[in-house]
Order: sequence, then structure tokens, then C-alpha cells
Amino acid sequence: MYQYTEFDRQFVKLRAAQHRDQLERWQKGQLADDEFRPLRLQNGWYVQRYAPMLRVAVPYGEISSKQLSVLATIAKEYDQPDDEVFAKAQSQQDLLPGKSPPLIKGYGHFTTRQNVQFNWIPLHKSADVMDLLATVDMHGIQTSGNCIRNITTDELAGVAVDEAVDPRPYAEILRQWSTLHPEFAFLPRKFKIAITGAAEDRAAIGWHDVGLQLVKDTSGEVGFKVWVGGGMGRTPLIGTLVREFLPWQHIMNYLEAIVRVYNRWGRRDNLYKARIKILVKAEGQRYIDEVDAEFLQIITNDGGPHTITQAEFDRVAECFVEPTANLSVQVSVNANLADTAFQRWRQQNVVLHKNPDLRAVTLSFKRLGLAPGDATAEQLEASAQLVAKYSRGEARVTHAQNLVLPWVQETHLYDLWQEAKALGLASPNIGLLNDMIACPGGDYCALANARAIPVAAAISERYQDLDELEDLGPIDLHISGCINSCGHHHSGHIGILGVDKDGKEWYQVTLGGSDGSNLSGTAGAGKVVGPSFSAAEVPEVIEAVINKYLELRLPASNGANGRNEYFIETLRRTGQDPFKLVANAARQTETALA
Repeated sequence: MYQYTEFDRQFVKLRAAQHRDQLERWQKGQLADDEFRPLRLQNGWYVQRYAPMLRVAVPYGEISSKQLSVLATIAKEYDQPDDEVFAKAQSQQDLLPGKSPPLIKGYGHFTTRQNVQFNWIPLHKSADVMDLLATVDMHGIQTSGNCIRNITTDELAGVAVDEAVDPRPYAEILRQWSTLHPEFAFLPRKFKIAITGAAEDRAAIGWHDVGLQLVKDTSGEVGFKVWVGGGMGRTPLIGTLVREFLPWQHIMNYLEAIVRVYNRWGRRDNLYKARIKILVKAEGQRYIDEVDAEFLQIITNDGGPHTITQAEFDRVAECFVEPTANLSVQVSVNANLADTAFQRWRQQNVVLHKNPDLRAVTLSFKRLGLAPGDATAEQLEASAQLVAKYSRGEARVTHAQNLVLPWVQETHLYDLWQEAKALGLASPNIGLLNDMIACPGGDYCALANARAIPVAAAISERYQDLDELEDLGPIDLHISGCINSCGHHHSGHIGILGVDKDGKEWYQVTLGGSDGSNLSGTAGAGKVVGPSFSAAEVPEVIEAVINKYLELRLPASNGANGRNEYFIETLRRTGQDPFKLVANAARQTETALA
């Protein structure tokens, strides 16, 4: 992991002290609410449906066991609203129609942006939380606002067997460049960058404002493929490839040009047309030409001020070597190869590693009773201990809202599985139907049109049989509570979007979306299968779609890969019409029964 310098630590501590001063002035009435709001947002402090929400930055998803432990402390000691606030929120939830899990407190939430959120911290305690985060080099800087947000990457960065170049040093250099960039503090809209160095796109780079893929040319030189103008929301678009090969030294100069042109011409008169994807779609080659001209200006006339030197790259890259095993931690070698439950988990949750003696292991945070990505204070602390014991003190938050341990000794897998199972974190479901992505939705978010958690819970309850899940094979199911798409519903093989219809909760279902991974194929948005459905109808619709897949799929005997045809493969082969038909029939049946 990147090791903060004294400058880095002082920077974060000063920012925490600045927030405390702003908070105290607001409490004294010296700052009005409208004046304090943009200041707190700059540090990741929102005010949501019932209480404040803090978004903690986890740059490129990399997190240490000590940081996880501090997050556990925050969940236990600070994610605790006043009893009156919590009781009022729960009473309002009880008035909502349909079945909804009870609100919980004292937990963290892993997000699709590889961050961690807390939903109940009272604002008057926010400065204490900022100080505590600073003790382990954490903060909420630029997790909100119209700026360059948290840079994300492949959760297997640095360990993936298909990786050509480790993207983490570049991600860290870009983090430092973008943090409090004076020119890009007030962009037309938020700006998101994703980077990968692998053959398989596990970072969904096509769906970002800027997507970067590290590649090597025929002579072995490292450079970037650059995509611009991707994004979800009201207008889902895949980024446009604007550079086949950009020498790595110039990535910051080129990004400076990309964002500068966007800052100059991006829409500021319409919130829904302010993202760079709208500018790229509207201007096309004209936008690309202006970026190239700006880049030339930066390189020639300005001298390329952000050119990365070899010395600076080497300084940062030294932090990303394989961490040393902690020999003082005693782990037994207790591999029971005859245990079928262990073998099922190993098959689903464990992947190969660049180092043949190691494995990367995913802890599943998809359990009944908790929303996807939720981790209680106890689970956060227990996870921290597992990371320290089995993964050399380092983990990764994934965009699928789980936690990866990237440095696990192959001989320690059985012991890790036993401990994770005792914590409820060893469900062998990674990549399967109930390993779904979901945003907090209307249960917590003030922007949401509908709840996401009850729908996720209803589908999960219906699909708990492991044999059935394995037979169904990989299916990406993504749920968003509103068009802002925090649940990435556009890229789901099955997507569910909450919509407001006459003041009531309804849901659109889409099929055929893709994040761009090898399994999903070329990145693209799913298509709506028909009219919106009620919350009660959604599980019936999903079951009807799944049953149609089982009816239509090619079995292993006929499949091209020696296995049953996957859901997304069947959908693309047959087209959507058969699935639309059964989805809408399920809606009519459910409505008639009601």
C-alpha cells in the first residue's frame, strides 16, 4: 500500500482541523446552513433522509487492517443517532407499504465506488470522526462535490494473473494530482476516473467519465488507452476511445487537457446535461480535437508541467511491492480437501494469483438480514483481524460491495474459510445471482425514488439454495433506487430501477446490460422489458425471467464451452422478446391475484 509521507499526514490533519473550525462556527451561528453546506460536502458529509451520511475515501479500493479497525470503531461508537432521531426514522419506515427490513445503526456500507459510508453519525460529532480517520491516513476529501472523485481500479490490481501493468502506482499519482486541484474544484458536474492494467476489464472503465487501460506496445513500452465520456444516470453512455496509446509519462498532462476542455464547455445551465458524456456526445470529434490542441499547448508552450518523472514513479511504485508475510502470526495448515462445503467456497470465492503460492479471496457481504455491502461494527473489526492474520494487513473494497483479501497463502485457505464462515462472510456466492449490487435506496437516501433494500431482500430470500445458484451460473443483478444509478442497474445482466409513479414506488426491469468484463462482454446498457412493476411483482418477474433462461439455455452437451450456456449468452442468442413476454405475463398474473 502507499505509505503516507509526513506531508501527506499533515495535509489530512490540517483538513480535519479546518472542518472542526467550520463546524464550530456553524454551531455558534457564525456560518449559515447554506454557507456550511458546501464546506461539509467537500469532506464527504451529506445530510440524507433521516440523518447525516459520511462517505470515507478508499482510494482505488486499497485498505489496511488498521484502517478497517478504525472504521469498526466509528461504526460502534459514532454511527449511533440520538434515540429520538432513530425512533422517528423507524416509525416513518413502518408507515411505508410492503415488507422492509428494520433500519439498523452501528455499521458501515461498502459502495460501488470502492468507498465506505456511514448513515447515522450526528453532525456535531463529525470533527471527532475526521480526527480519528486522520490517525490512519483516511478522510472524506472529494468524495462529494463537482470535482474529480475517488479514482477506482480493479480489485485484483497487482495480483491478477492477466495483468500487464500494475495500475496502483498510477492511480496514486493521479490521486495526488487531482486532490484539491485549484482549477478543477468546481467542475460542471462530478468527474469519475477508473483505471485497469489487466486484459479483463474488472474496473468497468467504459462506464466512467474517463476510463484508462494500461497496455504495452510491441517494444514493451507502457502507455494508456484512453476512453472519455462514459456514464450512467438518465443518459447511459459508453466512453469513446480517444487515444490508442498515450505514453505513461504524459497521463496527467492529457487528463489536464480532457478536464480543462470539459470545464470550459460543459453545461452549467442544466444539472441533467452537465456530465462530460453529454459534451462528448454532442461535440464528437470537435471535442477530441480541442483536447488534442490543449494537450499540445500543455506539452510545448507550458513545458508539460505534470509529466511524471521516472524518479517520482519509482518513489510511489516502491509502496506497491508484494507485502512481507507476518511470521509472528501463527496459522495452522489444516486443509481438509474432503470437505465439500470448503471446496464449493474455494471454487467460487478464491482466484489464482501472480504468485503461485498465494490466492486472492473474496469475503461475501451479501447476507440475509443486511443490505448488500453492509458490515456491522463487529464484522468490520473481525474482517480487520482476518486481513491482518491472512492477507498481510491489506484488503480491497470491490465495486461489487465485497472485500477481497489479495495476499492469502494457499495453504491457509481452509483456516480462513472456517473463521470467515463463523462470521457469516463465507457465502460461496461470488458472481452468482444473490451476490447482487444495490444502493441504500429510499431507506436512507434523500434522492431515491424507491427503496432498493426490500427488493434485494425479497429476491435473496427466494434464491438461497446453493445447488440452484450454481446451476444458474453467473448472473449480475444490480438495483438502483433512482436514476442516479448508484446501484449500477444499467450494467446488470438484470437491472432494477426504482421510479416514482404518482407518488408511489415502482420498478423498471432491464435485461442485457454489461460492465465490460470477459463474462459480460462489451460494455453496454440493458433494455427495459416493459412497463414498471410494483415491489411485490418484482420477485415474480425475476423468477419468470430466470425460468425462461433455464428453458432456453443450451446445455453443456450442446454448449460451445463444455458447460451450460450462461444467462447473458442465452439472452444475446435468443434476443429479449421471450423474456419480455414472460416478464409482462408475471406482472399481469400478480396483479390479477392481488
